[in-house]
Amino acid sequence: MVTNVSAHARKGGHPARIEALSSLPIFLKLTGRRAVIVGDSEAALWKAELVAACGAHVEVFAGTGVERFRLLAEAPPPGSVRMHARDWRESDLTGAAIAIADLATNEEAAHFAEAARRAGVPFNIVDKPDFCDLQFGAIVNRSPLLVSISTDGAAPVFAQAIRAKIEALLPQGLKRWADAARAWRPALSRLGLGFAARRAFWESFSDYALAKPDAMPDAALRDDLIASATRAEALGAARGRVTLIAAPSPDPDLLTLKAVRALQSAEVILYDQLVSAEVLGFARREAKRIMIGKTGEIDALMLRLARQGKHVVRIEGGEPLAFGRAGEEVESCRRGGIEVAIVPGVTTAPGAGASLGISTSFSRSAGEGGHREAMVG
Repeated sequence: MVTNVSAHARKGGHPARIEALSSLPIFLKLTGRRAVIVGDSEAALWKAELVAACGAHVEVFAGTGVERFRLLAEAPPPGSVRMHARDWRESDLTGAAIAIADLATNEEAAHFAEAARRAGVPFNIVDKPDFCDLQFGAIVNRSPLLVSISTDGAAPVFAQAIRAKIEALLPQGLKRWADAARAWRPALSRLGLGFAARRAFWESFSDYALAKPDAMPDAALRDDLIASATRAEALGAARGRVTLIAAPSPDPDLLTLKAVRALQSAEVILYDQLVSAEVLGFARREAKRIMIGKTGEIDALMLRLARQGKHVVRIEGGEPLAFGRAGEEVESCRRGGIEVAIVPGVTTAPGAGASLGISTSFSRSAGEGGHREAMVG
């Protein structure tokens, strides 16, 4: 029997780890691979330049419009560009890693799509999303750090507007940090560090990069981060740690940055039925999720998992610090010798007031003022 896992998970009380996607965002390696471009338009020229910038060997079939590509062919980006002054043939698609065409009619697009599918080549047809296997997003380039924004072909201009916002948020210096991450990863892997130490290294690396994006990451910093991560692993090898998170609201926008960081570093997440799927969506996909119900079993489970050296996040809906068992759980961890941290949430009253534009300290809005006015007047 075939089971719809997502629907089954929701019925069983376990929210899906990701909501439905209109398409799968992927990044395709093209270095040293063959790419086919069909068409003589400005859009075809841009696509040829784009895939050549990825290191592809680009073959352009542009008929009589091949001269448009000459400057690119003479001085291509990292890849290469060859021009063919003829129309494309189905045999041209054999062995290609990707095929892109700018075609005038739906009939031409359908013919190209059928040929590409027969050749087993992923393809894109410019401005004809209904005929495409893949689509291009609006790109923010800090290579090897890349961001691509897609609206599934619905509104490319909207995607470009979002790209402009992200461009302003990501300093150019982050490219150097992404280059350093790529260069340092093999050395880090050879050290054989455990998950916790590797995670600690990359968290510290990320903190440095975001705090000082224009700085130059060097070997001294790398060695300091490795030493710090190794010490952290040695201290945490015998026991893990527990983080208690309060999530008074199901609205993920009201989760604190500290809570998000804890969820992203957790290996195991213990949650109750009041925690929304959107809040849990901040967690790493690899983290194990356990729905908990009986209060008598929670303490023992937290301690057992933490003693295995894991970072356990216990996230509780409602107001656990005011009305729940947070105090008992903290005391249980401390008695068991487990490091425990508490991350408060945005409480319901201020959160609700903020969403309505009402100050809870403004007497006329908060309710208390009615009595004051009566007393004064």
